[in-house]
Amino acid sequence: MKKKIAILGSTGSIGKTLVEIIKKDKKKFDIVLLTADKNYKEILKQTKYFNVKNLIITNEKSFRELKKKKLGKINIFNNYNSFNNIFKKRIDYVMSSISGIDGLEPTLKIIKHTKKIAIANKEAIICGWHLIKNDLRKYKTKFVPVDSEHFSINYSINDINLNHIESIYLTASGGPLKDLPLNKFKNIKVSDALKHPNWKMGKKISIDSATMMNKVFEIIEAHKIFNIPYKKLKILVHPKSYVHAIVKFNDGMIKVIAHDTNMKIPIHNSIYSPEIKSLKTKKIDINKLNNLNFTNVNYKKFPLVRIIAKLSEINSLYETVIVATNDELVKKFLQKKINYQDISKKMYKFITSKKFIKYKHIKAKSVDKIIELNNYVRFKINNISI
Repeated sequence: MKKKIAILGSTGSIGKTLVEIIKKDKKKFDIVLLTADKNYKEILKQTKYFNVKNLIITNEKSFRELKKKKLGKINIFNNYNSFNNIFKKRIDYVMSSISGIDGLEPTLKIIKHTKKIAIANKEAIICGWHLIKNDLRKYKTKFVPVDSEHFSINYSINDINLNHIESIYLTASGGPLKDLPLNKFKNIKVSDALKHPNWKMGKKISIDSATMMNKVFEIIEAHKIFNIPYKKLKILVHPKSYVHAIVKFNDGMIKVIAHDTNMKIPIHNSIYSPEIKSLKTKKIDINKLNNLNFTNVNYKKFPLVRIIAKLSEINSLYETVIVATNDELVKKFLQKKINYQDISKKMYKFITSKKFIKYKHIKAKSVDKIIELNNYVRFKINNISI
């Protein structure tokens, strides 16, 4: 029997990678739903290829354009309230890969409709993990992290008592700026920060990699997903991006998880597990194994990593403040309204101000509160003189 699946964000990089995986094993899967924001042309191609019966297009203009097409019996919706109409019974798998905070609400709404959910949305986990976790328990839905670091950790510690873990290391490539002398950081251009040496990514996440803010986010995700104290979570700079996580146990044993710089590996495993399905990948790279080259983080070059020390162990609204502040500052840098070093300087200024620091002690009790604060922080930043 075919596995019934849904892809939230099927036109993004994660969604497209999953689509390519499914194409090679088309007889095994039945795509019940695809969603996108604006890219109705791409989702239409996917729909026709897989004979998908349900689409959600959230952008109003794109929704109207798609409705003009003569698509026969295909149901086209423009919001996530339609899940109850689409899913008559629980499906087998959902990939949640909608980018940004916009991915939180649909992630929460779809959990009850699936037996397994793979989440590739950082913001949903960072800002609303406790809400996601509650629903996972309530509906007995299995969760799989898709970020290569968290997938690797999950692969390493499956069914292991967390008290037996001494520390977990997440690796960071160091991005395009790790070898740049500190005295040249004031002259960093947008084009410089976008030149990631290992991964082909979107502009926003490329800048987060350059500042190493993405690693701060991944530490927060690891803390929440695996219930590991921040003091046990560490970062190592590893330019090759071959090793994704290292777990050290109290008995002296160490697990090192490595794979090629290819997101297809965690995505492939997320949809097939617990079945082990062969995936053609490169042979083990001996040169990389002989030159792993781990170093500690240079805090002068990557000051945003110090944010980790300011985080609280409780699930608070402060993480939403951090996500929203970073998003807006990166946007301003990409628009050339601020310089590269302003990202970290203004980040600290905003998140440590009285206006925002108070959220460190306020729990995030609902999606509405998270979205409301997200909008408020963005509004405040955009109305403060840069």
